[in-house]
Amino acid sequence: MLRHVTAGIDGSPESLAAAHWAAREATRRGAALCLVHAWEWHPRPAPSVPADMSERALAEDLPERVADSVRAAHPGLQVIGQALADSPVSVLLKAAELAELLVLGSRGLGGVAGFLTGSVSQRVVARASGPVVLVRTGGSIADEHFSAPDGISPEEIPGIPYRDVVLGLDTGRPCDELIGFAFEAAARRGSSLRVVHAFRRAPDFAAADRIVPVSGPELRAEQEQAVVAVLRPWYEKFPEVAVTESVTEGRAADELIGASAGAALVVVGRRIREYRLGTHLGPVAHAALHHAPCPVAVVPHT
Repeated sequence: MLRHVTAGIDGSPESLAAAHWAAREATRRGAALCLVHAWEWHPRPAPSVPADMSERALAEDLPERVADSVRAAHPGLQVIGQALADSPVSVLLKAAELAELLVLGSRGLGGVAGFLTGSVSQRVVARASGPVVLVRTGGSIADEHFSAPDGISPEEIPGIPYRDVVLGLDTGRPCDELIGFAFEAAARRGSSLRVVHAFRRAPDFAAADRIVPVSGPELRAEQEQAVVAVLRPWYEKFPEVAVTESVTEGRAADELIGASAGAALVVVGRRIREYRLGTHLGPVAHAALHHAPCPVAVVPHT
């Protein structure tokens, strides 16, 4: 099967931003781009459906129009458009199974109108079998790179170094899928990888069974050693990737959001587990998706 990155599209500005981000990622991977649009048949077509077109014809027209836009911006990239009759969540979950990466658009930052609350994107991110990247509308290729000198043309921007990739790491439950994704993302971009690990000091009663209480500096040193131990095999596997470790005491979500400012991509994990009321996003992934200003990759792992 043809290697590909998939972008979910629905005609919105955010899905167009996702399509163009996915096109750049497909180019970095040497893969094709698949544009997927889900549509559902209605007994009475919506007013937005032209009188001289069927719902199917309108649905099939969208991937072709977006594909033409992407091809114009990314000559040489193989682009495939599909319109599938099913619910958006079902279509996107199936697409995630077949693609190296699924890319979706988002509507904005945080607050009551946060872009994921109650949305198709949230359900797909929480259930997808493969990595999913959320891209915000308004982003551009320039946002992935460090600031360009005055007078540089848009065609020269890809030659400017990429901003860092940021990885949120939990040393208590590290996983190869998450760490490998972040190192590969940095390697493709030729960028640095910033690893963020935050820890919380145990309450006094929880630490009472320790023979020698651990002080703040000693605890930090323990955490730093744990980070290095987890990452050591990856340093050897990706010697070309410059890695910076940030180990701080505090809330993991807050530290990751702070590190995401000025990043090209934030990478967080989602543990695959089922709850009585369905799937669940952890607090760190949830915070990153709502508040990180850059694209966020959510990598499922066991």
